Amino acid sequence: MTDVRTLVDGIGVGESPRWQQGRLWFCDWSAHQVLAVDLDGKSEVVAAGPPHPFCIDFLPDGRLLAVSGQQGRLLRQEAGGDLVTHADLTAVPDAYWNDIVVDGRGNIYLNEVGFDLMTGAQPRPGSVALVTPDGSARRVGGGLSFPNGMAVTPDNGTLIVAESYTHRLTAFDIGSDGGLANQRVWADLGTGTPDGICVDASGAVWYADVPGKCCVRVREGGEVLQHVSLDRGCFACMLGGPTGSTLFMVAAEWRGVDGAFSGPPTGQVLTLETATPHAGWP
Repeated sequence: MTDVRTLVDGIGVGESPRWQQGRLWFCDWSAHQVLAVDLDGKSEVVAAGPPHPFCIDFLPDGRLLAVSGQQGRLLRQEAGGDLVTHADLTAVPDAYWNDIVVDGRGNIYLNEVGFDLMTGAQPRPGSVALVTPDGSARRVGGGLSFPNGMAVTPDNGTLIVAESYTHRLTAFDIGSDGGLANQRVWADLGTGTPDGICVDASGAVWYADVPGKCCVRVREGGEVLQHVSLDRGCFACMLGGPTGSTLFMVAAEWRGVDGAFSGPPTGQVLTLETATPHAGWP
């Protein structure tokens, strides 16, 4: 953990880190909150989040979006702080929502794992849905093995999805209408188990790994460029800060499905300065 700094300690299970408006925003699944923290470690609750699972990103105009998995709704935070329905996700049947990314054109991509992990259901293939500006939602990609983090390349041309159960990053071409095509393996990660991801300006991807207790930078094809070892599971990562070169990692001890939200909080936000800045979305 050389050069890794603890920015925030004592949270529950952190997810969906996003750099926005000069602060890192993230979810605390245990506390059902969205928090924002500055680089001095001063944090505040900016929204009361829905029950687990939920994830966040931002519209191009800066408004916060939150996926409420249990309610099957995509929520939007208004100026007064209230969360209102942005889109009804029940139009996509049998979906167990997981992550979200908004690209530079305003396309909203959400993925779902295909089964209810928390009840011990048998795994099924997951998919990706697109929410268009009129609020309609439709599936645009499928056949994914526990899709997790997602990122879009700076040219808005490629969506990259972490497939945790098959230890790989999968790419799709993004069409002019936001649809997805040309599904392919972007990187085989061997034993790596990718969760949240982000893209840097060289085209490499950082992925968080819970069982591996690490955060790893890889190029297309799978070559490992950097490996950051941690003492607990890493759930997601994000590049941000004034120059875009600070790697934020949300990490916590993983106690399994049954013990995920019990016991003392072990969640942290960790930082590491990197040589290559952020690019793309989130």
